[in-house]
Amino acid sequence: MNTSENLMRATPLNACKAYVQCGSTASARGWFDNGGFARVLRKRRRILTTIGAAVLIGSNVCTTIIADARVTRFVVEQRQPYAGGAQFGDAGTFERLVGTASFEVDPNDPLNAVIVNLDKAPRNARGMVEFTAPFWIVKPVDMSRGNQKIWYAINNRGNSDLAFRATLADVPTLMAKRLELGFAHVDAGWHGDGIANPGHLPTTNIFTLPLIVAPWKPYEAADTNTAHATMTVRDRQDAPRTTIPPDRWAFGQCATGQGGLVPTTSDLCLFDGFQANKMYELIYTAKNPIVMGLAYAVTRDVGSFVRYQTQDDFGNPNPLALSPTQIGIRRSYTWGSSSTGMYLRDWLYLGFNEDEAHRKVFDGASINIAGTHRLFANVQFAHPTFYSRQDANHDYTSNSYPPHTFAVTTDPISGITDGILKRPATDPFVMQIDGDLELWQFKGSLHVADGLGRPVPTPANVRLYFISGASHGQIGQGVLSGPLDAAAPGACQYGQQRTNPVDATRRALVVAMDNWVDKGIDPPASNYPRLENGTLVPLSQIRATFPTIPGFQAALMLENEVNLLNFGPSFNSRGGLEEILPPIAGGGYQLFQARLDEDGLPVSGVRQMEVRVPLGTNTGYNMRAAPRLPDQCGLSGAYFPFATTQAERIATGDSRLSLQERYGDHTDFTLAVMRAAKDLFREGFMLNEDAIRYIQTAASSAVLR
Repeated sequence: MNTSENLMRATPLNACKAYVQCGSTASARGWFDNGGFARVLRKRRRILTTIGAAVLIGSNVCTTIIADARVTRFVVEQRQPYAGGAQFGDAGTFERLVGTASFEVDPNDPLNAVIVNLDKAPRNARGMVEFTAPFWIVKPVDMSRGNQKIWYAINNRGNSDLAFRATLADVPTLMAKRLELGFAHVDAGWHGDGIANPGHLPTTNIFTLPLIVAPWKPYEAADTNTAHATMTVRDRQDAPRTTIPPDRWAFGQCATGQGGLVPTTSDLCLFDGFQANKMYELIYTAKNPIVMGLAYAVTRDVGSFVRYQTQDDFGNPNPLALSPTQIGIRRSYTWGSSSTGMYLRDWLYLGFNEDEAHRKVFDGASINIAGTHRLFANVQFAHPTFYSRQDANHDYTSNSYPPHTFAVTTDPISGITDGILKRPATDPFVMQIDGDLELWQFKGSLHVADGLGRPVPTPANVRLYFISGASHGQIGQGVLSGPLDAAAPGACQYGQQRTNPVDATRRALVVAMDNWVDKGIDPPASNYPRLENGTLVPLSQIRATFPTIPGFQAALMLENEVNLLNFGPSFNSRGGLEEILPPIAGGGYQLFQARLDEDGLPVSGVRQMEVRVPLGTNTGYNMRAAPRLPDQCGLSGAYFPFATTQAERIATGDSRLSLQERYGDHTDFTLAVMRAAKDLFREGFMLNEDAIRYIQTAASSAVLR
């Protein structure tokens, strides 16, 4: 997808306001890591007293003011062949549509009352708030050849699964499987703070930084008097802050230092220059917050329109309808990964799976690699692209308030009784898929164990799957990590995984989700580490039992600790206004990690091929290189290949068996892959076609030849 389209097609940007203009301003906090990227943690403080205009803009959403909790206009503006006209199973050829949806939401409707600042947004003559968003659809050219089902794939920071694909080879394997099954795909813009201007924060010493790195739009400073703001610097996330004197920095641009200062409200000039590998935090007074919670209404109302309506208010057809009088859609599912997995957890919690007609929007929700975080987009001065990690943004909102669980439970730290799924009439079937990293960085253990280390239940309409040995996201296509080397470490201390081939499991679970919802066939039981069977253990046990791997310092391993955060009385589990910055840390939560075997691989969860027949130790954990050691290395995992022979491993002091000790020769290695593929197929975590692919890859590999 090209940048201008991805970030709302650029041309309307100047035509749209990007804010709710405030009569009174609010405090904000920005945070920068000059180790190659920037972070703005938050903008918030007092409640707004007057509002001049309320609209969204950006990476995926622009508002021009319209609304009634529904789509009023749905206009297709572009239509093009998908994947060069490739055939996908019985569904045949697909096409890609691009257009704009217009919305009206009623600020007095109880379903919309949860949206922060919606009551302050401008209204049309009918008392509705209006906005627009771009949409993308990939559908069978002949809808009657499809399966009359939808996957609504929520884009991550504007990066959509529904991007243009010139050839079949360009289509990701997970997407290709869903197309082969006949699903139509839908996505719509929701991110209200993007701009059509990609950029990267340099790692060299420089004088000027934007308040937030492109392509995200910063909240402008309402007060540029630096004496009224606080800027600090530190070496690491947990290091003490040092305040930078207000006469050593300014709001503005200064490419050559203080002498070249040009004042602005959206840039930051440090007269002595920003240093690489330092963390800078700014608390300042911001203005013009976006009504970011309308993002959730976009997903609800587009999802409802394409499922239930044959045309919009102006007679424009729903492109997924079979005819002007027949919609034809039988089932609808949604998918969110990483940040958009957090988005879906928050979206479900806030009740957006119920449309204005009180119908269920999605029958099933597939949430990928989100841990127990929620996005908290429904916050004044929200920046939903950012999230809590051990090494950055540690006390950000995604880490702040329960509920952490799908089931309604009582959180022992806060005393709050709540759950993500508490509306049986409209709650969907849910599958959440996490990997190793989601336990280390996104507090995954809180799915199944509360903050005091006591087991918590999983609802019958939820499946939790832990993918053993998996890092975060899709590093590369393919199967079987190479046996001889890891990828370059980059900013990390240890070599990274060359591939993170979790798509085989995800593809199998696409089929399982559809069978669960549409045919009543139960999917595989939840498979997540748990306290009850001893597969969930404290960090101290991981440090003590991690195998001896040359160069790896297990004693330094850290997890993303979590405390109940107090942002003030106007902030709660549903979002709101953050008045205390930085937040006050309250009681801490006990976290756990997956128990490991003698190779450093989890003994529980869905043990994918790379764990059942390993060529090395794949982990969802890595450390940053000096000077940030031993912080975790963002969302990167690590790969530690096995030695080929016993003599090699003994010479290096590696406690893990060598390839020869494990498999003997190439034939036995291939047979081990064959047995594991059959087991994964039988368990429901691998499709037959992927089992064949693994076996063929093993047979043709160079392992032990």
